[in-house]
Amino acid sequence: MAVANSLQKGSKNVPMTGIKAFNNLIGSDLMKAKIYQMVGRTDAQEFITSITSAVNSNPALAECDSQSIISAALLGQSLHLKPSPQLGYFYMVPYNNKNKGCKEAQFQMGYKGYIQLAIRTSEYVDIDAMEIREGEYLGRNKITGKPQFEFIEDDGVRENLPVVGYMAYFEMKNGYIKQIYWSKEKM
Repeated sequence: MAVANSLQKGSKNVPMTGIKAFNNLIGSDLMKAKIYQMVGRTDAQEFITSITSAVNSNPALAECDSQSIISAALLGQSLHLKPSPQLGYFYMVPYNNKNKGCKEAQFQMGYKGYIQLAIRTSEYVDIDAMEIREGEYLGRNKITGKPQFEFIEDDGVRENLPVVGYMAYFEMKNGYIKQIYWSKEKM
């Protein structure tokens, strides 16, 4: 009996992990009430379903402390980004917390999430990123230092050429344009 009591006391400090532990936590009336309060009744079930799906489909995430998974998902939700991993707005990424001796999920913004946040500002005319194929990168402008490209018009020809790098750019309503090119090696 004394051994069982000491195990129970010691287990209170151990984070709940595993799919079953997560499902028990997310399914509890107390956690549902907190999620309804933070997310709102209309989005709560979608939120719960999305993060449950993420945990069930990612064994590494299931090993994380259940509270940290919910905290990471709520951080994304606070930015009005959907927690579905299929959308790619943000991810709940497992990391080892050496201080606590367990795995924890941390919020990590995906590039699509950054695009969503930028679009919401209504300050952007265009935002994009694309592959640069062999022969399209012409080097840098000697005066401005900006990368120069000449894109191959025929998609059939273009798609058969190897990718040599990636270009990203944005244009704002005030006329500011930023363009960057990284080679495949640099990426």
